[in-house]
Amino acid sequence: MSNLTVRILTAVLAIPIIILLVIFGDIFFLLFVLIISFLAQNEFYKLAAVKGSKPIAGLGLFTGSLIILSFFHKKVQFFVVEFFEKNNVFIPFPSQTQLILIISVLAVITILLVEMFRNRDNAIQNISTTVLGIFYVPLFLGTLVGIRELFIPFDFPVYRFFPVEVNLSDSVKDQIYLWGGYTVLTIFATIWICDTAAYFGGKMFGKHKLFERVSPNKTWEGAISGFIFAIAFVVAAKYLVLDYLSVENAVVIGIIVGVFGQLGDLAESKLKRDAGVKDSSTLIPGHGGVLDRFDSVLFVAPLVFLFLDFVVFS
Repeated sequence: MSNLTVRILTAVLAIPIIILLVIFGDIFFLLFVLIISFLAQNEFYKLAAVKGSKPIAGLGLFTGSLIILSFFHKKVQFFVVEFFEKNNVFIPFPSQTQLILIISVLAVITILLVEMFRNRDNAIQNISTTVLGIFYVPLFLGTLVGIRELFIPFDFPVYRFFPVEVNLSDSVKDQIYLWGGYTVLTIFATIWICDTAAYFGGKMFGKHKLFERVSPNKTWEGAISGFIFAIAFVVAAKYLVLDYLSVENAVVIGIIVGVFGQLGDLAESKLKRDAGVKDSSTLIPGHGGVLDRFDSVLFVAPLVFLFLDFVVFS
């Protein structure tokens, strides 16, 4: 089969599964993000190894999983507190931000101490790649879980989006939680639309190289096409499934995807070019590695999460 056929078949099989996991949310989506983060972070460490680094991969991967779990904060908090209360033990539980900070601080200290006893060359390089792998992949991908779980009814500003007289019925709760799934799906779909528009825009109109040293085939004309289509798609999604968004907020999210999605792709291309490889791995038939498929998401997800949490819902 041709590479294009393999790419299409892989997408046909994978996309429905991803859609279901996103819509169901909860533990299903958490496990999905944990898996893709583990694979992508491991690919990053292998790229670093090509350049002579010896990252502490096991510790980095373990820390990354903990950071992603911290974005499942409300449900983890409920489980932990309920467990201890059953045993008549009452403990304070850190906020989501405090939990991420605690994990990060302890991880950096532990990585420094472990490297001290490893007796390997290039200690600074080993430590740096280990820490970057944690913050670049699981911290950024974990915000996908953060976005999905922002829409928990008891923590969501319900009466900014529903009439005051509306009771918090099961149907309202389901609608609110479903918005989280639609938001994540919109991010995925907009990145795909942006990439496709940039590709065809570059093919048809491309004359001026965007960043030839990093990605010689990308053009300004293609990038502008992707940018325009990203904004248009999120605005359309606002009217179709994202009722809670204003047009202005939809435009902002479209801009985030249109700009930072393409920058995320370029950033990962720089890493691969430096390592002298075409793809981060061959894990996904016809598509390269997990890091290749989610490079745009790595830049987009944290910015959308921060925008929703600190602006839209603040």
